[in-house]
Amino acid sequence: MQEPTILVVDDEADLANLLKVSLQKEGYKQIYTAGTIQEAWTSFQQTQPNIVLLDVMLPDGEGYDLCRRIREVSHVPVLFMSAKNEEIDKILGLAIGGDDYITKPFSPKEVAYRVKAQLRRAGYQTQESTPSIAEKTLQVGPFQLNADETEVQKNGVLLELTAKEIGLMACFMHHPNRILSKETLFERVWGEDFFGSDNTVMVHIRRLREKIEQDASKPMYITTVKGLGYKFVLPKEAQG
Repeated sequence: MQEPTILVVDDEADLANLLKVSLQKEGYKQIYTAGTIQEAWTSFQQTQPNIVLLDVMLPDGEGYDLCRRIREVSHVPVLFMSAKNEEIDKILGLAIGGDDYITKPFSPKEVAYRVKAQLRRAGYQTQESTPSIAEKTLQVGPFQLNADETEVQKNGVLLELTAKEIGLMACFMHHPNRILSKETLFERVWGEDFFGSDNTVMVHIRRLREKIEQDASKPMYITTVKGLGYKFVLPKEAQG
């Protein structure tokens, strides 16, 4: 399979270049940048990228509009990047065809991992990103977290999780049978101070349960410890 092509669309040139360097360190070589919707659409048609990193707020419009245009002709992964972190903004981004939504400020390395995960699902691998024998995955009951913490499998089947859901699973799997407060989960996964973001954590836990539990209304793995937080436990049948 040929080398994947990546298009980074952001009007902040410094950030676009930072992402380009970060992606290059992961082994990707064909990376193009654009600062406006018009430039991005022209570049998209010319380069036919395999994945698009798309800022929401651009000088000549919103990234959502460009995503709609892309979806008319292609199904390549689109990862939104935005300072808008309200739930409705994320829902809108995913609803119009986005594959992931990353809020600013973010770690360029995290973005690179998101890109790597999306491209891996599409069958692309770089020499540097091919897992070596020495790399270890984390196995906890039926769940497996890959070495770079970008994918979670259950009984060998890849789970379709968002970046934040993977982050929550990583926290739980590294600390099984331990109570984790909402504050702890939020600060570790979102990388921000908590300041009473109860609803954000609850919504993501609910969605995560819908993807990993047999019955989300009667969770077996992610249990609620009233007044304290959540605990990742393994039923006896899952341990054996």
